[in-house]
Amino acid sequence: MEKRWQVLGAGILSLIVTVGVARFAYTPLLPVMLAQTPLDTALGGWLASFNYIGYLGGAFTAAAVSDLRLKDRLYRLCLVLAVLTTAGMALTQHYLLWSVLRLIAGFSAAGGLLLASALILNWLIRHQYRSELGIHFIGMGVGIALCSVIVELFSASAMEWRHQWLGFALLALLLAIPAWRWMPPPDTGGKTTAGQSLVDRPPAPLFNRLMLAAYFCAGWGYVISATFIVDIVARQPGLEGSGNWAFLILGLAAAPAVIAWDRVARRVGYVPALFLAYLLQLVGIVLPVWVPTLAGALLGAALFGGTFIGCVGLVLTMAGRFYPTKPAKLMGRMTLSYGVAQILAPAITGMLAAASGNYDLGLYIAAAMVALGAVLMTLLWRLEQHEPALHRSTGS
Repeated sequence: MEKRWQVLGAGILSLIVTVGVARFAYTPLLPVMLAQTPLDTALGGWLASFNYIGYLGGAFTAAAVSDLRLKDRLYRLCLVLAVLTTAGMALTQHYLLWSVLRLIAGFSAAGGLLLASALILNWLIRHQYRSELGIHFIGMGVGIALCSVIVELFSASAMEWRHQWLGFALLALLLAIPAWRWMPPPDTGGKTTAGQSLVDRPPAPLFNRLMLAAYFCAGWGYVISATFIVDIVARQPGLEGSGNWAFLILGLAAAPAVIAWDRVARRVGYVPALFLAYLLQLVGIVLPVWVPTLAGALLGAALFGGTFIGCVGLVLTMAGRFYPTKPAKLMGRMTLSYGVAQILAPAITGMLAAASGNYDLGLYIAAAMVALGAVLMTLLWRLEQHEPALHRSTGS
């Protein structure tokens, strides 16, 4: 296997394990747990928030650690934690223990999303490949789609919630092995394989602040649909049992979209591409409310899946390219902003849904936040015209 594809394969599998399973298996399993355990909607929202608190801790760690060797060790620790916390969900019904497990699972998700991204981007830059993470982020879409299919199969066989979690833990273990073995130890030298020096080019402070605010808005919009989409669709009259299909469409749309967004960014630039992604994501968020049919739910899921992953991939690639010697530096700060929104939004939305009996208000708030993010992107776009901070992709 060509070394480049082996490295990218490690990244894809790490995302399936740490994000697809450890994080996203909870979404299609939430209705099952609501039906078979003492968990209710409000507590389900809080569990999602604990997951994002852990993710925030992982993002803070990724931003604080500059040693690539230590990042590599943390990446491998996160693979182990993802497997153990997934299995642990099956071994208790105690809410506090679930909270701790979701917290640690969130920390492990930072391993696939930030540490692996940083290690892979650093490797690509050093070996003079195109400095893009689209192929790496296929793992998120594949992980989401895989989880939804597996839950459908488990549910069709009347498998109880405990056994479903254990099944996911076994899958995570099998995929974590090549994700561990294929990730090469990092090169800490200051030059590429061709002898070119790696130089960090930090963005202007105003650009940085606006980008952090815009990414906070994206985090709010992302987490509502990502956490509750299965339950949102299942609550629509006549759509009972269709929630996992929406989650499947979300994942199937996300997998190829990351590569498509890389191509869009090459043609128009990163900020204009992000502006377009925000607008399409806004439509995807509110479409299940505006068009309460199966077609509306599936189209909304496709739009959301095809854009949220584009936002994540473009922002993290852009952040990593500002700091090629330590790509996770700005990646971590961006994700801290994204993560704060992901702590607040599920808890608030879960309480609103418990009080009103639906997710409509939570979805409208999420759409408003994404709209604000799009406005901030226009400001970034104008700032970039006067003082270009981004550059088109280079490499092969």
